[in-house]
Amino acid sequence: MRTHSDALRPGFAVLLLSLLSITTMAAGADFHVLGIVMVIDTKHIEVKTSKGSIVSVLLNKQVKFKNKSNPKSNDPPVVGDRVIIEASKDDKTKKVSATVVHYSPVMTASPPQ
Repeated sequence: MRTHSDALRPGFAVLLLSLLSITTMAAGADFHVLGIVMVIDTKHIEVKTSKGSIVSVLLNKQVKFKNKSNPKSNDPPVVGDRVIIEASKDDKTKKVSATVVHYSPVMTASPPQ
């Protein structure tokens, strides 16, 4: 006859494996910044999040830009594009730096004909 603790063991194993996989994924990028590009230049990008706050993220020459609509493009996003930025935070300086910027360009409506 199985006891109550024997029935819970598989559930604990699944929970432990889930936590380990989440920790492993987080090690690649400290966190993500999601939102709309408000300002961008060669040194930084400012993103307005869904909560309305503006997050400034540093850019450097090693940052990879990935356009969802054109995977071969290496061009950076423009103001108005939706972005998901993989970023890390320097514990000493408290500055946020991008590693990869995934974005979806704004679709401009064609003029009526």
